[in-house]
Amino acid sequence: MDKTIKSGGISVQTEHIFPVIKKWLYSEKDIFLREIVSNASDAITKLKRLASLGQYDGDEMPYRVDVILDPVAKTLTVSDNGIGMTEEELDRYICQIALSGALEFVEKYEGENKNNGIIGHFGLGFYSSFMVSDTVEVITKSYTNAPAIHWVCGPDGEYQTSLGERAEHGTTVIMHISEEESAYLNKGKITEILEKYCTFMPVEIYFTCEEADDTDKKEDTPPTPVNDTTPLWLKNPSDCTAEEYKEFYHKVFHDFRDPLFWIHINADYPLNFRGILYFPKLTNEYESIEGQVKLYYNQVFVADNIKEVIPEYLLMLKGALDCPELPLNVSRSYLQNNTYVSKVSAHIVKKVADKLNSLCNTAREEYEGVWNDIRTFVEYACMRDRKFYDRVKDSFLLELTDGSFVTTADYLEKAKEKHENTVYYTSDKAAQAQYISMFEAQELSVAVFDKQLDVQFLSIVESYTENVKYVRIDADIAGALKSDEAAAEDKTLADLFVAVSGNEKLKVVFSALKDESVPVLLTISEESRRMEEMMKMYSMGGLNMGFNYPVDATLTVNTASPLVAKLGGMESEKQKLTAEYLYRLALLSQRKLTAQELQEFLSSSYSILDLL
Repeated sequence: MDKTIKSGGISVQTEHIFPVIKKWLYSEKDIFLREIVSNASDAITKLKRLASLGQYDGDEMPYRVDVILDPVAKTLTVSDNGIGMTEEELDRYICQIALSGALEFVEKYEGENKNNGIIGHFGLGFYSSFMVSDTVEVITKSYTNAPAIHWVCGPDGEYQTSLGERAEHGTTVIMHISEEESAYLNKGKITEILEKYCTFMPVEIYFTCEEADDTDKKEDTPPTPVNDTTPLWLKNPSDCTAEEYKEFYHKVFHDFRDPLFWIHINADYPLNFRGILYFPKLTNEYESIEGQVKLYYNQVFVADNIKEVIPEYLLMLKGALDCPELPLNVSRSYLQNNTYVSKVSAHIVKKVADKLNSLCNTAREEYEGVWNDIRTFVEYACMRDRKFYDRVKDSFLLELTDGSFVTTADYLEKAKEKHENTVYYTSDKAAQAQYISMFEAQELSVAVFDKQLDVQFLSIVESYTENVKYVRIDADIAGALKSDEAAAEDKTLADLFVAVSGNEKLKVVFSALKDESVPVLLTISEESRRMEEMMKMYSMGGLNMGFNYPVDATLTVNTASPLVAKLGGMESEKQKLTAEYLYRLALLSQRKLTAQELQEFLSSSYSILDLL
């Protein structure tokens, strides 16, 4: 038995919904102009479609959208020569809030084809005009040559419809800007909004500002073209020149520097999106954080840097992506739970990795030329995404101290007989020059990792590849350069160096190094030094490099050095002074001396000179 008592449709009272529209329809009020101009562009797209189907004979008039600002009359007008509306259509599309004509049109003329560029002719977006207006007028005439209609609606939602005066088909929306939103009567403000949201809309847009002179007589400024209807991403990559890519980059991002290189994405079904991503030229290692990836919907600007579409670590790049499968007004929850968005994101990551690999394999000289500019980006991306690292690991270059570049695999292949699975590196070529020269004397290559991000990067890469270790050259010099000769331990000398260092935890080892010119070397373990640098990076104080704390510091005494041989036979006082002097020299090769250490170093130096 049917127990239904009553059924019907939910009605909306305009006096209640209009205050909500004016305040909450969009988070940014500027979007109202994007919505109205999008509607105008959409009306023209519809008419073009009807013409292509033979349902409209067309005319000689070029299609266009005009945006007209009149600060004196306090109006902002958007006019098009598109499909227009009959009185019935106006009542259905405008007077009934949120019933969009776009879906109805697509179902009638496009079938299952969703890639038609139709945004949404009227519907809820139209009412964004009331966010800045007291009164809105619509004057429209259908392409069917039905009588023109004039519609006027006030802030309370009450409207009037009457016969209008319009000779040609199309629609004009006149927004009477409210007193509290008078900022939208400023020419610069409107220009800024049009440049942001409408730069690449598919229909020509012109902006005119009617300004009054001292006699209050209006003078129209010539219409200014606003947009480029065929942005570069719509072309096939093979049809684009390097100069066109650079010109597009300069125009969109106002960066006078040329980009390093770019990726042109042209993804077909089922993803269906296009775009261009640029690797910008950086002036410092953190500038890339200011990247800018613009998201478009059928050439209409949506937002910058949406991390659900572009992984956060790729937002360092600059570029434009046009995703017509996304709605014009996207929500965070929609993006986070949409499978299309996740597939687009994964495809972009793959294309970036493929570009790096392609450059490394087929344009090695060019790749090496830009490597230092993109290295920070690649390191950061690898740290954030293990899959990205796996894709590009064979294209990660090591810059060597002689200025050449090798891949990690090439480095390890060359060095496997001398120090298998260990990459030796320097973080400061000037400060660690002595160590570098010792390595080079033995024909051992040294990589350069001198960026602040490197400490974290190397630790993470080691966790990815457990069989490869990265060791700074001043952390394991003896391990890399010791000779095959056995080295005799000397407890007396070991105790002496511990005493003059002032560090009871100092380890003293004896090794016969291949370089006899260096008597002693001071090293800090890779683990201790990385911890110190990490603490400094996060402003946690850092370790005391004066060794007044328990760190893994090792002093290697080179038994192959003639000076060390002499040291063992010196008289007590001279032996102590010499040992202290040698220790300070070793310390100086590690870092800058503290004030007290420098004073002690100078004192021992003068004492030694006094013995001569």
